[in-house]
Amino acid sequence: MSSATRESHDSHSSKAPLAAMSLAALGIVYGDIGTSPLYALRECFHGPHAIGMNEVSLLGVLSFVFWALVVVISIKYMAFVLRADNRGEGGILALTALASPIKSAKGSWLLIVGIFGAALLYGDGVITPAISVLSAVEGLKLVTPVLEPYVIPITVVILIGLFWFQKHGTARIGSVFGPVMVAWFSALGLLGSFGIAENPSVLRALSPTYAFDFLFHHSTDAYLVMGSLFLVVTGGEALYADMGHFGKIPIRWAWFVVTLPGLVLNYFGQGALLLANPAAAENPFYLLAPDWALIPLVILATMATVIASQALISGVFSLTRQAIQLGLSPRMQIIHTSTREIGQIYLPHMNAALLIGCLWLVFSFKTSSNLASAYGISVSATMIITTILLAAVERYVWKWSWAAVIALTTFFLVIDGIFFSANVIKIAQGGYVPLIIGAVLYLLMATWRRGRQILAQRLRSSTVKFQEFYEKLQVLNLSRVPGVALFMVGDAETTPPAMVHNVKHNKVLHELVIIMTLITKDIPTVAPHDRLKIEKIDEKMYRVLAKHGFMDTPDVVEIVDGLKELGLPIEIADITFFLGRETLIASPNPGMAIWREHLFSFMSRNAQRATAYFNIPADQVIEVGIQVEL
Repeated sequence: MSSATRESHDSHSSKAPLAAMSLAALGIVYGDIGTSPLYALRECFHGPHAIGMNEVSLLGVLSFVFWALVVVISIKYMAFVLRADNRGEGGILALTALASPIKSAKGSWLLIVGIFGAALLYGDGVITPAISVLSAVEGLKLVTPVLEPYVIPITVVILIGLFWFQKHGTARIGSVFGPVMVAWFSALGLLGSFGIAENPSVLRALSPTYAFDFLFHHSTDAYLVMGSLFLVVTGGEALYADMGHFGKIPIRWAWFVVTLPGLVLNYFGQGALLLANPAAAENPFYLLAPDWALIPLVILATMATVIASQALISGVFSLTRQAIQLGLSPRMQIIHTSTREIGQIYLPHMNAALLIGCLWLVFSFKTSSNLASAYGISVSATMIITTILLAAVERYVWKWSWAAVIALTTFFLVIDGIFFSANVIKIAQGGYVPLIIGAVLYLLMATWRRGRQILAQRLRSSTVKFQEFYEKLQVLNLSRVPGVALFMVGDAETTPPAMVHNVKHNKVLHELVIIMTLITKDIPTVAPHDRLKIEKIDEKMYRVLAKHGFMDTPDVVEIVDGLKELGLPIEIADITFFLGRETLIASPNPGMAIWREHLFSFMSRNAQRATAYFNIPADQVIEVGIQVEL
């Protein structure tokens, strides 16, 4: 997505036809929640934590389904969470940056909570493609039992193809996402309508009294089924994360006009089928369809789950780029797959990790029902974290009263807490998988952030202030050599270590010296007129501050072009780039445990080189080695 597009998403959506933007949002945003009918209701009555099938339990479950969609998605996310946009961008890291600046050196508990929420989303990113595609392909078993042995191989082939395609970008197939999802939600609504027509009494479950009656008179069963019921709202975080692509209005229109009606009709149609035939609990989604429609429905479901997986994979790529820019992750290779849309990126290493994780889950759990036992706990935990961060935004950004903040937060936390506690029972059946993934990634992100802080402190304490160094330069009266030297430094107040070593050992300076600091702001993107600031130190030396947001990827070549437009007469071919390359040594100095220092050192050695990440011409770089004790 271009910076111009991101400057105002809602204004963008107002210029583009609302129907077109809503259609595009339908194809990207609602794939995850839109494929939940494949397995959500089945797990309530046929999964590992299934409850007994009778009219009371069925109407109670359906009432819970409907009101979960209304309260969690329609009220919490649509009415409140989508308001908490960070200059148009959404998602857990954007919300964290809004509630508590990530670049702050303070150990804010909100920041810790936000980082953990981001880490948990990676667990969701691994499970969603596996469970979605597997649940769709399992429909082949109903076509003929002969195809049952081929379910896993077909799933594996689809997943491999999906991840292989990532390197080509999503632009080629993005245009068909919306129409396919329109067909999918239309099929959901049509199948559900036929089911409801056979047994209209199922519509009684629209009344919340059935949910309350089931909760108070069958509390144990109701609690056990909550973990499965949560599967109907697992796409809530995904729609918030994708807000920056379309704006709030198209996302809301797509939800209330297409998605919500299609989901409700299908769930109630499945419920009507189960009232008439409890044995259909084995797979109520596919059994709701006539025999002749099974194969087309399997194909359509597979396409929908691939789209759902694609949206989540793209979301993981975007989340990782945000983490890199915000100092929570080492630099990784980022490939832009579109010359027009900055948001279309491909991270080879993250893509390979996701593929390996998905394949491992398919081979380990073998069925979507088994995978459902692992699904939900990380998303429910993330929803609690979103509620907490939202409370901070309400109080400190929107300036709400404490009474309003406490009332709304308590209401949402009670609902989130019930879902989370019900999902806790899944830990032994596979729920440990996303929790382990989240814990490991939290450790890595927290270690990288703390390690960078310690490294900056060590470099700052061992490097002279620039003003003092500049005064010494005036006394030395060094020789000048032709060309431009560009020194990069993380702290604008200190002297670049590479500059100190160059003066100390080479005893020369270039005719023109530029000291550049790249600054990541806690906002998605920085307006073009605010990105560059030039400070003239003297006739032959300048300081440049280059600002960018966490959705931007800094490009030194573009920065140099910008400097020329601002009146600094330099050409990229004339520049020699001086970079520092730190050799990190673990030590017993205060800061981190030794084992975390070793981990940070390992991550630093394996980070992508600055020349590649910042698009610095590799044949114009001089690296100066620096040894630092952590």
